[in-house]
Amino acid sequence: MEGIIYMEDGRVIKGKGLGKIGTSLGELVFNTSMTGYQEILTDPSYGGQIITMTYPLIGNYGVNMEFSESDKVYARGFIIKSASNTPSNYKSQMSVDDMLKEMGVVCVCGVDTRMITKHIRKEGALKCAISNDGTPVEELKKMVEAYVSDDDWMKSAGTKEVYKIEGGGANVALVDFGVKANIVRSLVKRDCNITVFPYGFSAEDILNGGFDGVLLSNGPGDPQKAAEAVCEIEKLIGKIPMLGICMGHQLISLAVGGQTYKMKYGHRGGNHGVFDIQKDRGYITTQNHGYAVLEESIKDKGMVVTHRNLNDGTVEGMKHEEFPVFSVQFHPEACPGPQDSMHIFDEFIDIMKG
Repeated sequence: MEGIIYMEDGRVIKGKGLGKIGTSLGELVFNTSMTGYQEILTDPSYGGQIITMTYPLIGNYGVNMEFSESDKVYARGFIIKSASNTPSNYKSQMSVDDMLKEMGVVCVCGVDTRMITKHIRKEGALKCAISNDGTPVEELKKMVEAYVSDDDWMKSAGTKEVYKIEGGGANVALVDFGVKANIVRSLVKRDCNITVFPYGFSAEDILNGGFDGVLLSNGPGDPQKAAEAVCEIEKLIGKIPMLGICMGHQLISLAVGGQTYKMKYGHRGGNHGVFDIQKDRGYITTQNHGYAVLEESIKDKGMVVTHRNLNDGTVEGMKHEEFPVFSVQFHPEACPGPQDSMHIFDEFIDIMKG
């Protein structure tokens, strides 16, 4: 079956259909990771987006649901150059095509994904339609022109109810804006006693819950749309140790009175260089975000920049001058990706101990 990609600037690319038969709309982005397609697809931070993989061969080691970052796919679509139908891995349970069909993801393959990536880098993230059900190009054009993204997926990506994961160590309140499973695994590995809160959490519940610290998770969408969460985070700053990751990092900046902005095409991949100013060393990190903290906006808000992106100089980490509050834009749990920055979780444990 034929697959079609239609971009809001009128560009049409034709390939082959894969995965669920249908049509989907979203924001077209690219990811530069060479592995980890399963973790990428199941990362809630991709809510509302159509992912283009720059690496040409996808599916060669199959899929094992044990390694998923959530229980479903939040991405709106998937674009790849070549799909392997004969995965080679003793742990493989299914092919990537089977996974896409099972999880209801429209895919187009057989296209030049690096050309698409260069186009996004030039024009910025674009509204896009992806179809493999025979929908005519003119109809896709109308759908894209009418498409409006709410960009507030963090309100629905995470848990709806409070739940606990028992442990014998530090009592951690984890606020779920669309948390990746490996963030939870990283806390469990450190024997934390975890209580997971949904988007509509109350600062009072956390402050009265006997917690040693609070972790604000990653999540999809525009941080400025999370006004209710920002208000509650503001009440927590200075009263409890806090770590923010990705979306959590951005929300902390807003809670102290800073600003965030939408990047031209974001950072997505497992090979982004970050410089740790305090330790005078660099890391290779995993990233997935389309928004960033405006550095000028936090300079007089008590926050100090601790990490900087080695490609474009954007803020990758910060800490409060007075309170035990710090955050990183990258993913220290790194799934997929290098584990250079796993020590961030150890530092969080240390500040909870005082």
